[in-house]
Amino acid sequence: MVLTSCGIYTKYQRPEDITTDGLYEHDLDGQSLDSLSLFAASDTTSIASLSWRELFTDPQLQSLIEQALQGNTDLLSARQRIKEAEATLMSAKLSYLSSFMLTPQCGVSSFDNSKGSWTYSGIASASWRVDIWANLTSAMRCSKALYLQSLEYEQAVSTSLIAMWPTFTLLILDEQYRISEETAASWRESARTMRAMMAAGMTNEASVSQSEANCRQVEASLLDLRQQVKEVENSLSILLGDVPGTIERGRLAGQEFPQELAVGVPLQLLSRRPDVKSAELSLASAFYSTNAARSAFYPSITLSGTAGWTNSAGSMIVNPGKLLFSAIGSLTQPLFNKGLNVAQLKIAKAQQEEARLAFQQALLNAGSEVNNALTQVQVARGKTELCTRQITSLETTVRSTRLLMRHGTSTYLEVLTAQQGLLSA
Repeated sequence: MVLTSCGIYTKYQRPEDITTDGLYEHDLDGQSLDSLSLFAASDTTSIASLSWRELFTDPQLQSLIEQALQGNTDLLSARQRIKEAEATLMSAKLSYLSSFMLTPQCGVSSFDNSKGSWTYSGIASASWRVDIWANLTSAMRCSKALYLQSLEYEQAVSTSLIAMWPTFTLLILDEQYRISEETAASWRESARTMRAMMAAGMTNEASVSQSEANCRQVEASLLDLRQQVKEVENSLSILLGDVPGTIERGRLAGQEFPQELAVGVPLQLLSRRPDVKSAELSLASAFYSTNAARSAFYPSITLSGTAGWTNSAGSMIVNPGKLLFSAIGSLTQPLFNKGLNVAQLKIAKAQQEEARLAFQQALLNAGSEVNNALTQVQVARGKTELCTRQITSLETTVRSTRLLMRHGTSTYLEVLTAQQGLLSA
C-alpha cells in the first residue's frame, strides 16, 4: 500500500517543456518548485532590488503613494483575498486531525399512564481518516499554492499601483501648463509688437490678426489643460480612496531618478514578476488537484470510536448508568460512481494543461514586456538628450528671428514658424 501511494502522490516539478530559452539570450537556472517557491536565483544588485522609495524620492509623491497603499479599494480587496486563502489553507491543514463530537441525550417515556422512565446518555465520538493515498496532502498543497498565489496577486496590485501612479501625468500637465502660459505671454507680446509695427507702416493688418489668433489659440489650450488637470486629480482621489479634491504635489523638474540603473541578469528581473510567480503557482495548484482526483479511485480508510455512559442497555434501564466503548475501522472502495471519478480526473488533467499553457504564455509575455521596458529606458535617455539640444536651438532661433523681423530683414512668417516649433518641442 505504501509503494502504491508513492506512485499516486508526487511533488510538483516544473514541466521540462516549459522553456525560457531566447527570452534574454540567457538560460534560466531551472530549479524544482519544492515547497512551492518559484525559481529563486541569487539576484545581483539591480533595479529589481531597489525599494520604490529609492526611485521616487519626492516626499510629497511618497506620501501620496503611502496613502494609496493604505486606502486603495483594489488593494484592500486583494488583502481580503489573502485572508480567505489563509483560512482555506488552515482548514486543509486541520483535516489531518481527528474530528470529535459530543452528543448528550436525555428523554422520558411512559406506557399506559405508567410512571415515566428517564433515559440519558453522554457519548463522545471521534473519527480519523487515514491519508494513505495522499488525498489530504494533495488538497493541503493545492490550498497552499492558492494562498501563495493570493500573496502574489496582492503584490501585483500594489506594484501596478506604484508603477502606474498618475502623479507623473499630473506633473507633466503642470509643466505643459507652465510652458503654455509662458508661450501665451510671448504671443501677447508678439501681438503688441505687430500692432506697433503696423502703426509704423512696417507690416499689415493681416499679420496682426494672425498673431492675435495664435495668441487666442494658446490661451484656449490653457483651458483644456486645466480640465485635464482636474480630471487627473479626480482619478488620483479615487486611487487614494478619497473624495475628489486638489492634490498637493511638487514639480516635474524636482523629480530625481537614479542616473545609473544596474539591470543585472534580466531573467532574475523576470523571476521577480508576481504575474509569472502567480502563473506557476496556478500550475502547481492544478497539479495537486489532479493528484487528488486520481486518489479518488482508491479506497479510503476511516478509524472511528465512541466512549461514554448510558442508563439504557437494550430493554433495561439501570441507575446509575454504565460505561460503553466501541471502535470501528471502515474501508470504502469506490466500485461504480456513474463515471463521476473518471470525469473529474479528465477535468483536472485538462485544467492542469490549461494552467501549463498559461504559465508558458506568462513567461513569453513577461519576457517581451521586460525587453520592451529596458529598450524604452535606453531610447528615452537618448531622446531626452537630443530633445534638450533641440529646445536650446529653437529658443535661439526664436530670439534671432524676432530681432531680424524688428530690423526688417526677416518676415513674420519665420517668427511664427519658430514659435510654433518651440512650443511643440
